[in-house]
Amino acid sequence: MTRTLDELRARIDSIDASLLELLEERASVAAEVAEAKRREGRVSFYDPARERELTERLSSRSDGTLPTSAIRSIWREIIAACLAVQRPLTVAHLGPEGTFTGMAARHLFGDSAVYRPVATIDTVFHAIAHGDATRGVVPVENSTEGTVGATVRGLLASDLRIERELVLPIHYSLATHAPSLAAVRRVYSHPQALGQCGDWIRRHLPDAELVPRASTAAAAGDVGTDAEGAALLSERAAQVHGLPCIAANIADDPGNATRFLVISTQDSALTGNDRTSLAFELPDRPGALREALLVFEAEGVNLTHLESHPCRRRAWAWTFVCDLEGHRDDPPVAAAIEALGTIAEDVRCLGSYPRHSSP
Repeated sequence: MTRTLDELRARIDSIDASLLELLEERASVAAEVAEAKRREGRVSFYDPARERELTERLSSRSDGTLPTSAIRSIWREIIAACLAVQRPLTVAHLGPEGTFTGMAARHLFGDSAVYRPVATIDTVFHAIAHGDATRGVVPVENSTEGTVGATVRGLLASDLRIERELVLPIHYSLATHAPSLAAVRRVYSHPQALGQCGDWIRRHLPDAELVPRASTAAAAGDVGTDAEGAALLSERAAQVHGLPCIAANIADDPGNATRFLVISTQDSALTGNDRTSLAFELPDRPGALREALLVFEAEGVNLTHLESHPCRRRAWAWTFVCDLEGHRDDPPVAAAIEALGTIAEDVRCLGSYPRHSSP
């Protein structure tokens, strides 16, 4: 028998009431979980590995009526709301509102977390180290422009760990009060954004001055006082600041994406699909780097990224930072790290964490 519209709406109302009752029961149990963790002396209430396992399990049970991306989004908000019941989650990120880092933070932690936009990446690290935030979100690598040096320097200078990663596609809008592209004389944005859109700017604004700012959203303030200025930022930032956009979907590479890290006082437990980041220094002698790389080959560990950064302890010395597949508790990775310690100096694990999974 075909149900009427009123009957269908009544059924939805009944389902919604049941959902609310179950969600409140879940939040109540989450509060009990928090109390159990306190009795055991645990200091961390957020478990990214468990969140990932939960959303993957639920997605696998779906009959396809709801897309996988929707299931993950719904449960991300449910988990965030229950975490807020356990203990408020304060997340520092590069701000102001509308930055891609802020968007990444909300993608990771939902709307129930408390967000602290700060002016610089260094301030994100400072907020976590001094207890002003429980988590931080920072950009670490762009597919076009490479590594974000401030994030690597923050990791090397602190005892904080990488807890999670996220890769988001990045495309920019050009916001301005100028009547046309031809009237734009200055383009304000973060240096990474200016680099990711360099070819586009040279084609469309060959005479414009490029003016770096601390973040893409911070550039919006310049546009408000510069009638010939334009800001390269996210569409969301333009909306927040009430700025008209005269160009959208700007990126030299259509596949332009940025990798973001969640920074915390600890990393994550083993999930079976992990990444580990290491830092180490090498003695100044021929073949030292080759010996270090052979350690990973000998244990069958795949090194996915390697670069050098100036050493903070000695002038004209270098710290190597690498990413590899696997968790520090995986036997091959643990063996490689131990063997590396016999060759390298100051070997540090910057974190083991779940690898990004596409929605």
